[in-house]
Amino acid sequence: MRYFLDVSYDGTAFHGYQIQPNAITVQEVLEKSISTMLRNKTSVMASGRTDTGVHAIQQIIHFDSVEKLDPDRFAHKLNGFLPRTISINAISPVIAEAHARFDAEKRSYEYKMHSKKNPFAVGRSLHVPYLLDLEKIEEACDILLNTRNFQALSKVHTEVNHFECEIFAISWQSINDDHLFTVKANRFLRGMIRAMVGTLLEIGQGRMTLERLQEVLNNKNRSDAGKAVAPEGLYLRKIEYPAHIYISQ
Repeated sequence: MRYFLDVSYDGTAFHGYQIQPNAITVQEVLEKSISTMLRNKTSVMASGRTDTGVHAIQQIIHFDSVEKLDPDRFAHKLNGFLPRTISINAISPVIAEAHARFDAEKRSYEYKMHSKKNPFAVGRSLHVPYLLDLEKIEEACDILLNTRNFQALSKVHTEVNHFECEIFAISWQSINDDHLFTVKANRFLRGMIRAMVGTLLEIGQGRMTLERLQEVLNNKNRSDAGKAVAPEGLYLRKIEYPAHIYISQ
């Protein structure tokens, strides 16, 4: 049977999600723990990989089991195997063809920032100690919402078939000393969100105009956009799937 695993993790101590040599990753820890539980070498597939230092409020992975599992019991036991930085929120049985990556219809990310020095935000939020023109940032978000090609905000030399993304929602909220950028799309390119935030901060500081932003997007040159911000404030927020792939219990 195939199962979807709803996972949260603090990415600070991990070298990203995907397995790589000579580095501890979220995927490696999950596969080892699940394999121990099932007494069988088990691989997992995620909705997408996160880079070093990036966190996940909800990451979805799938894995197969030769035996039917009790979701609540298995999740409880698996949490006992995992470090404190990774938690299992839920396990759901899905149809055999369900795929955590290819069946995902919408993905949401958020990026957290704080304007006042805060030792408790280190590693979890970006310190932005300057005033921002929030009205200009909101106008820039509208431009991004109506954009389809994001090559200017993608890491260079990435192996993708195209740079088209459909943005469903995008916003920048500022409450007291905190800023929260959220974006939902059908897909994201490598480094896209961190480049988005970096570019919006350029606009908020008056270093880039809205007209220039449109030019950058049209020209599709990554070096013209803002510098990518640090990974520490980035969170994979939510993954959405079609209802028919879930099996009711």
